[in-house]
Amino acid sequence: MEKVRVSKILSELGLCSRREADQHIQNGHVLVDGQVVNELGAKASRDQKITLNKAGLQKQTQKLTILLNKPVGYISHYDDEKKYKPALSLIDKENFYGEKNTFPTKFNLKGMAPAGRLDIDSTGLLILTQDGVIAKEIIGEQSQIEKEYLVRVEGSLSDENLKLLNHGLSLDEKKLKPAKVFWQNKDQLSFTLTEGRYRQIRRMCELVGLKVVALKRVRIGKVRLKDLPLGQWRLKLNHEKF
Repeated sequence: MEKVRVSKILSELGLCSRREADQHIQNGHVLVDGQVVNELGAKASRDQKITLNKAGLQKQTQKLTILLNKPVGYISHYDDEKKYKPALSLIDKENFYGEKNTFPTKFNLKGMAPAGRLDIDSTGLLILTQDGVIAKEIIGEQSQIEKEYLVRVEGSLSDENLKLLNHGLSLDEKKLKPAKVFWQNKDQLSFTLTEGRYRQIRRMCELVGLKVVALKRVRIGKVRLKDLPLGQWRLKLNHEKF
């Protein structure tokens, strides 16, 4: 039986990301057939029993995942040059959406990162997480999770170009995956995508002669923005699955 890295097997099992697996191995949280493995790069066969111990499982469950209604003017990722305001700067007690007694007791943003981008001119649902499993589920190469947007546009759109928005356009000389695009009302389109190319919707609209006036993400997978106020955030609930 071929042997592969233990970190890769842990990731395939959905217990943690590969980066998190390396941390667990260093901390002695990984068991292979009941024996502690603490050497980075350690390998095992897929028919062996590979688990996290109690401490490792507890650490995974303590990782926060946050839903933020991002306003215009904030970028998704941290800005090293400090030219722009990062979305993470909104994650504080003042902007928490919920009863005060539901604010997390262990509130630490270390390792918190966006699972997918939302450009500076767009609003809506942004997922920030410390959980590598959730990040991989949303933005991993094999992810098929849908992202739904409401897009207010200016310009005319023929039936033929509407069909092209659904399937037939290319960006950067690479064909786009099929999308679901239809008129939500007279000046607003609904876009549902399973990929996230750079400023994809704005560039798609430009190709068919439309100008995007406003763009709002309202859903990622099964999780919806709903009534979360602009600029506020809440924790992902345990029953919510992407």
